[in-house]
Amino acid sequence: MRKIGIIGIGKMGKAILQGLSTFYPKDYLLSCDVLEESRRFSESLGIRSFVKAKSLAEEADFLILAVKPKEALGVLYDISEKLDNSKVLLSIVAGLSTRRISEALGEKGRILRAMPNLPLLVGEGAIGLCGGPRAEEEDLKFAKSLFSNLGEVVGVTEDLMDAVTALSGSGPAYFALFIEAMIDAGVRMGLSRGDALKLSVKTALGTAKMILQGLHPALLKEEVMSPGGTTAEGIYVLELKGVRGAIMEALFKAMLKAKELSNEEQDLR
Repeated sequence: MRKIGIIGIGKMGKAILQGLSTFYPKDYLLSCDVLEESRRFSESLGIRSFVKAKSLAEEADFLILAVKPKEALGVLYDISEKLDNSKVLLSIVAGLSTRRISEALGEKGRILRAMPNLPLLVGEGAIGLCGGPRAEEEDLKFAKSLFSNLGEVVGVTEDLMDAVTALSGSGPAYFALFIEAMIDAGVRMGLSRGDALKLSVKTALGTAKMILQGLHPALLKEEVMSPGGTTAEGIYVLELKGVRGAIMEALFKAMLKAKELSNEEQDLR
């Protein structure tokens, strides 16, 4: 059984570690973070934690890099002496290509890249996954088996990982913003905030389930929108205000930001 080590126990690192701890043997899970609070979180799950990434890299067979983009290359350089081609490193760092990861590791290790999102904490994550230098098919299968317990895994080519980052990586924030606006609208119309929250969230959940079952979003919209009715009036205002275009532009800008982060890392080399 592979020993998994997570470097960086921030929001996403915590979510992955907590998710893995529900089905993967804790004796085969390790973590690393410079913050004592993060190490205490790991230890509260019964998982051994390190201060130094190099110490973790020495013990783990399958490393997950979950640090901030500006910290990533420094960590990679630091652990490079502990890496060889028997070990796998999977990065979830936005904008950091597998090629540059490989270079920072001295062309050692089998490299994978993934982009999960926060709902994996409740088993409903959306995860993009791709292989990189020296990655083997069994490495991709293993990574997919891990993340499949936390959500839906979609295999993509690496050139699409920035799009995945913008769409599903950042996506929960966009949906949260829309739901928050619906709740505030409900309050404005006289509903209690608690009732508006329940109605908005359940509507979002039910709509998502119907689409997942095969109903196209456009057809679902048409089924709800009767001629001259309340929904048609609401849709008219949304289209008039350019909401559809704003959403598309927001995701495109987020993708460009991911590419910008990649270029910033390039400049630091």
